[in-house]
Amino acid sequence: MIPVMGFEGRRVAVLGLGRSGLATARALRAGGAEALCWDDGDAGRARAEAEGFTLHDPVRDGLEDVACLVTSPGIPHLYPAPHRAIAAAYGAGVPVDNDIGLFFRSLGQGDWAFHDTPPRVVAVTGSNGKSTTSALIAHILEEANVPVQLAGNIGRGVLDIEPPIDGEVVVLELSSYQTELARALTPDIAVFTNLSPDHLDRHGGMGGYFAAKRRLFAEGGPERAIVGVDEAEGQYLANQMVEGPEDTRLIRVGSGKLSGPGWDVSTRKGWLSEFRKGRQAASIDLRPVPGLPGAHNHQNAACAYAVCRALGLAPRTIEAAFASFAGLPHRSQRVAEIGGVAYVNDSKATNVDAAVKALDAFRKIRWICGGLEKDGGLEPLHGAAGEVLKAYVIGREAEAFALHLGDIPSEICGDMATAVARASAEAQPGDTVLLAPAAASFDQYDSFEARGADFIAQVEALQG
Repeated sequence: MIPVMGFEGRRVAVLGLGRSGLATARALRAGGAEALCWDDGDAGRARAEAEGFTLHDPVRDGLEDVACLVTSPGIPHLYPAPHRAIAAAYGAGVPVDNDIGLFFRSLGQGDWAFHDTPPRVVAVTGSNGKSTTSALIAHILEEANVPVQLAGNIGRGVLDIEPPIDGEVVVLELSSYQTELARALTPDIAVFTNLSPDHLDRHGGMGGYFAAKRRLFAEGGPERAIVGVDEAEGQYLANQMVEGPEDTRLIRVGSGKLSGPGWDVSTRKGWLSEFRKGRQAASIDLRPVPGLPGAHNHQNAACAYAVCRALGLAPRTIEAAFASFAGLPHRSQRVAEIGGVAYVNDSKATNVDAAVKALDAFRKIRWICGGLEKDGGLEPLHGAAGEVLKAYVIGREAEAFALHLGDIPSEICGDMATAVARASAEAQPGDTVLLAPAAASFDQYDSFEARGADFIAQVEALQG
């Protein structure tokens, strides 16, 4: 646990008592603060009460003598409208923060100054690939015998990790919800993977969404920035981070050839290439790596490679670790091969851009898609559907979703069991049955993990 510093003897309100909220309450108590806990659900309040925390509704019970309100990332604090408790804090002039802000505020205190090699923090943000990039960085470091902890939007809550030991690296996956509100953001290395429309209702549009990601760099002032430059926003951000073309505090990452006197890592036709000062420093063939299929995973590999090079690892050490990376559940996860048909679970493809990248990674696709459609429309899918033999549409609004697929052959299935059964019945050897929903899961499931688990269960049932 990372005890929260700076609130000794003071009252701090904690709003939202899921995984990160309870960890925050414990860390506040460990640092000498009094945590006042609230959740709109009975189960969350019961969990906090069972651990001896005081229940305190910020609206009903007020915010008198409260030093700060700490909110969980899923709770709206601006758009489409602030939660009533956060609105009350704004009205009372009580600072609002989240666990990420408390983490950076507290991490460098205690025995930090006594480390021979100070621990470092790598923070990864972007629209797609954050989890795979973060997990891959941690895997490479583990394989290189570098102590590492993985936390944030993946794995453990940031305040729930152990105090870092000498030379350790803390790898954080950070969502836009987390970067937008944190009052302290000071990573040693910051990573921006890419940007595509997502969570637009929570950020008031695309500009607000990008601004939330950009805060990690603008507020944090990282020692080194690793920026994907395939989109205009990444190019802008990269430009903001340098004093000149040769500034190697920036590592640019792209899916095509990059040129210049700085530090670049590119992926092209399955090959990763590193260039420094115009000269090639390394080249790695990513095509045989089973845990990193497709161009989108090659970009994730390039970002992870850049981080590990910035941390001082040799190219061959990184290449060896790539080969043993198994990938993450629900992200281009090969579930089974039955009768020559591959079954792939990419339930994490919750937006159109992620689904496009999944479709680009496979051939002869029987595509299971649908769910709670997000802003931005489905038109980008049309150009990526060249290898789609047929779409099998699930979700409560499956008929409306299918109408947006244009000329892609489709069948309304409604639920996962029907979709897997129909795709399996029509698949031929060499086909891939791919779950890449291009939509959120909340119309039928609690999470994308639950949706992916249902797909896996239906595939396993095919095997008897």
